[in-house]
Amino acid sequence: MTRLRIGQGIDVHRFADGRPLVLCGHHIEGEPGLEGYSDADVALHAVADAILGAVSGGDIGEHFPPGDAAWHGAESSVFVSGALATAAAAGFAVVNCDVTIVGERPRIAPFRSQLRSSLATILGIETAAVSVKATTTDGMGFLGRGEGLGALAVVLMEKE
Repeated sequence: MTRLRIGQGIDVHRFADGRPLVLCGHHIEGEPGLEGYSDADVALHAVADAILGAVSGGDIGEHFPPGDAAWHGAESSVFVSGALATAAAAGFAVVNCDVTIVGERPRIAPFRSQLRSSLATILGIETAAVSVKATTTDGMGFLGRGEGLGALAVVLMEKE
């Protein structure tokens, strides 16, 4: 069996006034939040899917169905913890994680260290093994029009 596996995940949510913005488990003040059944943390949703994908464990919607009352308003770290448990049951652990947040706002640079630290804590790995960066779509599409945020995540998993 292969000792190393790579998983990738993607998620998008539209902005929604009156909700807090949560990215990588960190609350960002002064920005509109994202629409969703849980806290709509687009980064953690992508990370959970990446972990599940690496171990052929399905996807976030299969494990945490939207519309299920148990997940209404849930912190997305719960989804990552569930994905980590699925990976651990298959004998895998996260080696590193790379997240790209896609959107016109907020600026990620002022929060990068907090986002990395928060995500590392959630994943149970060193901050040095976590990358969080951002890009725009140069005004193209719904993300470029500032209607929401997207996130891409890649994880490297190793058989324990």
